[in-house]
Amino acid sequence: MRAVAYSQAGLPITDPAALQDLELETPSPGPRDLRVKVRAVAVNPVDTKVRRNTATEAPRVLGWDAVGVVDEIGSEVTLFQPGDEVYYAGAIDRPGSNAEYQLVDERIVGRKPASLDDAAAAALPLTAITAWELLFDRLRIAEGGGEGQTLLVIGAAGGVGSILVQLARRLTRLTVVGTASRPDTQDWVYEMGAHHVIDHSLPLTEGLNRLGIAQVEHVASLTHTDQHYPQIIEVLAPQGQLGLIDDPGQLDVMALKRKSASLHWEFMFARPLHHTADMQQQHVLLNRVAGLIDAGELRSTLGEHYGRINAANLRRAHELLESQRAKGKIVLEGW
Repeated sequence: MRAVAYSQAGLPITDPAALQDLELETPSPGPRDLRVKVRAVAVNPVDTKVRRNTATEAPRVLGWDAVGVVDEIGSEVTLFQPGDEVYYAGAIDRPGSNAEYQLVDERIVGRKPASLDDAAAAALPLTAITAWELLFDRLRIAEGGGEGQTLLVIGAAGGVGSILVQLARRLTRLTVVGTASRPDTQDWVYEMGAHHVIDHSLPLTEGLNRLGIAQVEHVASLTHTDQHYPQIIEVLAPQGQLGLIDDPGQLDVMALKRKSASLHWEFMFARPLHHTADMQQQHVLLNRVAGLIDAGELRSTLGEHYGRINAANLRRAHELLESQRAKGKIVLEGW
């Protein structure tokens, strides 16, 4: 089968060897596996982080967002049949979706939204899972709850922020404040449903004060947490909650003590990586998101379509993500 992989970590993405086209053996499914014929993929910051930082002895296929059709099922599969159209993010410890065929555990797979084409659907799985788990599982905000409270989303124009803003606006009563630093990304965050947008290149307190908001009960920090951390502590209300998904070099958790504030990590790969007892919740929530999409409650966060799935186009996608100027999700489609 055709695939795209890296063999040497740390190469600059402008080096053609950073990601290469190659042929690999088509895999056979295990008992709970689906073998999916991949039709579209999206690219996420985790792809670039693994490529830069994780050494590999054999070519490693990246990619943690896919849409495709079930080609073959394992002996214990009960949720899907061959021919089903699916979407999923996969698992960090298994070969990724930048290949013609991929194995994925059925418990972390959802039905593809019927109202979306392959490219638009591929933009959703990883970020939808991350945003859903962050909002409802980590910050423990109830659906329909949050009346009178504010959620500040730092980095709201990115992939996770784009769907998190939508979920918070559609499924809770929170006041949603997103941050973005450029006019085009600020417009995008408003399109996603934010009540307000402030510029995170300026002090957060300054932007919030202009809105008449002194403190916020919930912060979702999606990027540059270490850079914004002192300001986050300042704007966070006593007994507030901070959730984050990025990789700050160091955080002084003692700074949260005076406010009895709580810190929550969201890592959407935790369930499949550790085969948790509730692993199938990712199947459930992906189906719920598909239903919300098909009902017109949510929209795809596709930002850029980079053409066919090959090494050259994936290198372009990695380069844009590394520039930190991406808006929404970058998708590739077809072989």
